[in-house]
Amino acid sequence: MSDSNAAAADRELRAETTIEAPPERVWALISDVSQMSDWSPELIGMIPLKPGGLRVGQWYLGLNRRKAVVWPTRNVVGQLAPGRSLAWETKTSGATWIWEIAADGEGTRVVHRRPVPKKLTAVSGLFARFLLGGASEHADELEQGMARTLSRLKAAAES
Repeated sequence: MSDSNAAAADRELRAETTIEAPPERVWALISDVSQMSDWSPELIGMIPLKPGGLRVGQWYLGLNRRKAVVWPTRNVVGQLAPGRSLAWETKTSGATWIWEIAADGEGTRVVHRRPVPKKLTAVSGLFARFLLGGASEHADELEQGMARTLSRLKAAAES
């Protein structure tokens, strides 16, 4: 992978929207990680691996799919500010997935980000290169998927 492709794959991905629902409703949906697969085009599910529910330090096994390719990820909740933000670090890839919400008029502003604090792992890069069409291409697809995720979250929160 060239440096320009790595930079494209390592860039921060971002999607945001305003949902016509109170922050409490939106937070209840985001903080119920069992529902994430209902919105995400790539996530099959997040399975807690330790007792204690959603909390900083909780481990999750993420199961993902893209067409015929299915793979696991190891995730650790790194930030939890009830009603404001939730983040988990995907140890398998080196990425962090962040949800941030804030009141916006009578609705809720939601920002979904995926920064890569250091760099994507070598395993992640090779996996993306050979099974997902390339790391930067997969990053583009992930960002589009994040927008679809927010659209589906919005529909659920506003129903």
